[in-house]
Amino acid sequence: MAKILVVDDDQGMREFLEIMMTREGYRVVTASDAGKALARCRKETFDLVITDLKMPKMDGIAFLKEVKQLSPETMVILITAYASGGTAVNAMKEGAYDYIEKDFAIEDLKRIVRDALAKKGVNRDDALFLKEGGEAVRFGNMIGSSPEMLKVYATIKKVADTPANVLILGESGTGKELVARSIHENSSRRKMPFLVINCGGISENLLESELFGYIKGAFTGAYTDKGGLFKAARGGTIFLDEIAELPPPLQVKLLRVVQEKTFRRIGGAKDIQVDVRIISATHQNLADNVKTGTFREDLYYRLNVIPLQLPPLRERKEDIPILTKHFIEKYSREFGKEIITISAYALELLMEYPFPGNIRELQNIIERSVALETSNIILPENLILSKEISGEEEKTIPALSDDGLNLNGELAIFEKRLIEKALEKASGSKSRAAELLKISYDSLHYRSEKLGIH
Repeated sequence: MAKILVVDDDQGMREFLEIMMTREGYRVVTASDAGKALARCRKETFDLVITDLKMPKMDGIAFLKEVKQLSPETMVILITAYASGGTAVNAMKEGAYDYIEKDFAIEDLKRIVRDALAKKGVNRDDALFLKEGGEAVRFGNMIGSSPEMLKVYATIKKVADTPANVLILGESGTGKELVARSIHENSSRRKMPFLVINCGGISENLLESELFGYIKGAFTGAYTDKGGLFKAARGGTIFLDEIAELPPPLQVKLLRVVQEKTFRRIGGAKDIQVDVRIISATHQNLADNVKTGTFREDLYYRLNVIPLQLPPLRERKEDIPILTKHFIEKYSREFGKEIITISAYALELLMEYPFPGNIRELQNIIERSVALETSNIILPENLILSKEISGEEEKTIPALSDDGLNLNGELAIFEKRLIEKALEKASGSKSRAAELLKISYDSLHYRSEKLGIH
């Protein structure tokens, strides 16, 4: 049952709309002014708002802006006795779904309401509102109810079913692959393949063969034909993570795919037509890379048709308790533990922590804490947070209890932290990270796979 909020200072109009919408099968709430309506919007999320334009204290346009700030996916219909072209344009510009005069035909309003609900930005299949107070919103595999994340959800819904290429920007660990997957799953391509490749995690020659394939005999070891990811992703989506790491020769080949929808396999002379939606991502400033000449300007503009900026966790701290609860439940199930919560002080420490590694770092912290915890509540002493003192990272050593500890497990945790730190310092480049750690590229690749570092 869709929830509708009716806002009008005219009691007769409020009651009329309430009766009409209730008879149509909707749950209806009314408010006599924008202030009272906003108070309700802060407590629960509405699918649709029908509001008068001329109201005391705050008019319908100002109210519309506030509603969209609180809940970008809520549809808004404005009703007024003072219709004008300019007002209609302003209303649409601020995100109103439609605009109708007060002498409307009942059937017209019913139709507009049905259409608005059908085209609602985030439908019930895509978003689960876990609490009416807005405590948590789940969108696909993403969790968060902060205004920043609601804007991300709304943008995904807007761009998902367009053919436009999307460039996802954000720091390491902010969930760029989750966003790319959500765009794919909300598009008409959802039943077709979604393929992922990290442009910084594979050597140039191997990356070319992985993307474009090769024909038998193209080089030593090419014993059979290989189609490549672009062929395998036909009709679907290919996600190019860390696109800034794409070598210049491959940038040329990718540009051809983007512009002409064709590519050639290594050693091939025949153009292969391909229908693939390209979503790319980077934690680097790609515009700066264009200026320094390390990334092609024409390819940048082709990929950056729709930029989508993900907020770092430190800018959406209200989501930390929600994410913490989610990860506690996840790893309690995986490890067979019965941890049900986190202590207030431990949560306070997380809220104060800057999370340079973003959501991925929070996930690792909770995974480690659940593994080490022996009670049913996560205590502060089992939170291992990286701290920088005078530019040097504190070397935290876990306490050795009477029961001992799992040395291999602790070494794996320490190894994982060092590799992630090296990758962060190397801006995601595995070859540079391997140099920093004084190990071979192959060794780093093997260790990363073993430890689940992507």
